[in-house]
Amino acid sequence: MKRVLTYGTFDLLHYGHIRLLKRAKEQGDYLIVALSTDEFNLSEKGKTTYHNFETRKEMLEALRYVDLVIPEKNWEQKADDVQNFFVDTVVMGGDWAGSTKFEYLKDYCDVVYLDRTSGVSTTKIKEELKLHEPVSGTNQIPE
Repeated sequence: MKRVLTYGTFDLLHYGHIRLLKRAKEQGDYLIVALSTDEFNLSEKGKTTYHNFETRKEMLEALRYVDLVIPEKNWEQKADDVQNFFVDTVVMGGDWAGSTKFEYLKDYCDVVYLDRTSGVSTTKIKEELKLHEPVSGTNQIPE
């Protein structure tokens, strides 16, 4: 059995995430997702999420491509994750290609970078939603 591991926050789950997870799963037989904890996102990545860790975990576990969700608590845990879960391949989005955060894992397993789905990102969704906030005192979206 070929085991694949990927990392991410997966907040506001969207079709770009689904496509990435599907393509990651196609790299092997068993897909493990290391999901960034709320504390790690805030302290190390400098970002907050809309959904908390437990909700994001529940959403990922509902996807047919995902076999196991584990917490990502820090940047340094990756080599241990690869060894402890007998990972053959780590898959990440192409924007991480060449990053020291993942390149060193080539000493332990294959590392594959997949292109992200163009035109969609959690950041973009959050920015676009801000443009359509309800007008004060109503529940209507301004035109």
